Amino acid sequence: MRAERRRVDGRIAALAIPALGALVAEPLFLVVDSALVGHLGATPLAGLAVASAILQTAVGLMIFLAYSTTPLVARRRGAGDLRGAVQAGIDGLWLALGIGIVVGAALWGLSTPLVTAFGAAPDAAEQALAYLTVSCLGLPAMLIVFAASGLLRGLQDTRTPLYVATIGFALNALLNWWFIYGLGLGIAGSAWGTVVAQWSMVVVYVIVVSVHARRAGAGLLPHLDGLAHAGRSGGWLFIRTLGLRAALLVTVFAATSHGTEATAGYQVVFTVFSTAAFALDALAIAAQALVGDALGAGDARRAHLVVRRTVFWGVGFGVVIGAALALSSPVLGRVFTSDEAVLGILPPAILVLGISLPLGGLVFVLDGVLMGAGDARYLAWTSMVNLAVYVPVLWALTVVVPSGTAALVALTAGFTIVFMLARAVTLGIRARGDRWVRLGA
Repeated sequence: MRAERRRVDGRIAALAIPALGALVAEPLFLVVDSALVGHLGATPLAGLAVASAILQTAVGLMIFLAYSTTPLVARRRGAGDLRGAVQAGIDGLWLALGIGIVVGAALWGLSTPLVTAFGAAPDAAEQALAYLTVSCLGLPAMLIVFAASGLLRGLQDTRTPLYVATIGFALNALLNWWFIYGLGLGIAGSAWGTVVAQWSMVVVYVIVVSVHARRAGAGLLPHLDGLAHAGRSGGWLFIRTLGLRAALLVTVFAATSHGTEATAGYQVVFTVFSTAAFALDALAIAAQALVGDALGAGDARRAHLVVRRTVFWGVGFGVVIGAALALSSPVLGRVFTSDEAVLGILPPAILVLGISLPLGGLVFVLDGVLMGAGDARYLAWTSMVNLAVYVPVLWALTVVVPSGTAALVALTAGFTIVFMLARAVTLGIRARGDRWVRLGA
């Protein structure tokens, strides 16, 4: 048993460590945007908070393109059908392109009313529009990257997404600095830099996937039945993600009610949370691939062992990363802004974020386990339950603590503790049983 546990730990590490680099690189795009735009002043940073909330909601709702592709590819790989596994991923790429074009066009057309709905100050709203309208051009690329990384993770290749994400991050940072400060484009320059970097990543992924298709004997054109299957399997995950994004959105709405400083402060806290969450999500990626592979091979015992080991490592790494954030909370805000009013309210909120991360590690891993098992319907319904629990608590916190440092602390605690605890309960109840265990391709 001990030898088997070591083998599983080895596979988890082999997948999670490269996935960690790739996943951290993704939110680092937002970190670069926040850091470079933040030094333009509080108003552009507040505008970025609103635009990012809208853009990340649109993109986040489509994350099922990766989350539904990974377990499907992993199951077929586990069952010995490599050609079918690669073909399922290619179908996902085409679906991502079509959805990306439609969503990008719709978001561009609705950008003004969407920004206005947040109720931000007029100057912050103007900055938000400048960023959002340009970013819509990169939305199809974001979704293609999701689908391509989902395919490779299902094939238990997390190194290639790491290489692509690293190149993309470096290019994004260089272009953003040049466009913002070198060309004087302001917040719009940040958006242009990210768009160019995203489409460059797509070019690399197309080459990589083409090589896999040739080796496996899969076609590069989509199969209609494959597109339909990808849509069905992703539908429930879309609802699950809708609940998560709604929780993020209502928190941004609550932040804007406290003024520009609180909105800018929440943008910094959310950026730090996203970076830490993606780091912890590396273990969830490993859980998705390994659970899907084990169930596809008909090995329920191995699937349960993967669950126990990824939960152990998820909570442990949550403690480590949380401690690092707590210790750096007095100075971490200066990475993102030089505005003294914003800096004054950040340290207690970042401290609360650090304390909550072990709970986050548990949540992310269990979420990955149930995704890998294809238990999307349960994830969808419980996402709505979690949202129903969170919204009244957030409303009460906003009313009771209406301004200042305490308001930002309350917002942070509401999302990272109350909402995450609700998720931990619903995910934990399911993972302790066997209803998620379904064997076969």
